[in-house]
Amino acid sequence: MSFELPEVAVLLAAYNGMSWIEEQLASILAQTNVHVSIYISIDPSADGTESWCANYALSHPNVTLLPPAGPFKGAARNFFRLIRDVDFSAYDFVSFSDQDDIWYPDKLERAIATLRSDHIDGYSSNVVAFWPNGRRMLVDKAQPQVQWDYLFEAAGPGCTYVLKPALASGFKKLIVNEWERVQGVALHDWFCYAYARSHGFKWFIDPVPGMDYRQHANNHVGVNSGIKSGISRIRRIVDGWWYEQIELTRSLALKDVKRLSDDYSFMRVKWGQIFQMARSCRRKRRDQLIFPALYLVAKLLSSRLKKRAV
Repeated sequence: MSFELPEVAVLLAAYNGMSWIEEQLASILAQTNVHVSIYISIDPSADGTESWCANYALSHPNVTLLPPAGPFKGAARNFFRLIRDVDFSAYDFVSFSDQDDIWYPDKLERAIATLRSDHIDGYSSNVVAFWPNGRRMLVDKAQPQVQWDYLFEAAGPGCTYVLKPALASGFKKLIVNEWERVQGVALHDWFCYAYARSHGFKWFIDPVPGMDYRQHANNHVGVNSGIKSGISRIRRIVDGWWYEQIELTRSLALKDVKRLSDDYSFMRVKWGQIFQMARSCRRKRRDQLIFPALYLVAKLLSSRLKKRAV
């Protein structure tokens, strides 16, 4: 008995990735019970990533290197380029990939089984972070989804995302139609999750990790673990970045959605109300406890920065 394997378009954004990209590509090509086609977009690099990927694509028919289109100056813009320029209309699923991780052999197979069996539109999973010194840690993002979590956080690392065609096509349409404005979006995974949830697509966050998530000095975001990471995130709140990203995500991802009025009213809640609504904003209990203070500080500082700019 013969059957056709599901076709998966894997969108891989790269930048100075020579230290890791070969191992990443090998783990994608080793996926079980699927047929993958990998599309690579490279932010102009200084370590030879472009030439290496060009040669790699010549010997691997299912690997395509997109022509130069950068500089993108950030992973999100590189991913938006991939989503805009790759024609994935003939594929059964669309998956995002970083350049430096190691996928478990059944990563896509497990995601696809979930998407098919539970009538899910978007999938993400936990990951196991690992460091050069041998340290390993489960990154748990699989807490129950809440009403407004998508306005404030992603569904886990974007490199775990797998989308059904309807969700991928809708997200592509938004990016094409709002191309200039989406250049201001810093985190493509958060933005994708916000679009999916606000447009009624069903999302599943798998508690079972599907990959080893490499941590190194050049990570664009990385794991929120340790003092250095905490300071970096607090700095983003203080300089107004976090609240501005919330506002931009809301205005783009929720455009022309019937629930927009409800969510917009939420964004204008009085200061005292935010403490009552924290459980509807973040999935993790720890984050729910500290969310009100962080949100109010971010909103206040962002307002002051805007006044100074006038």
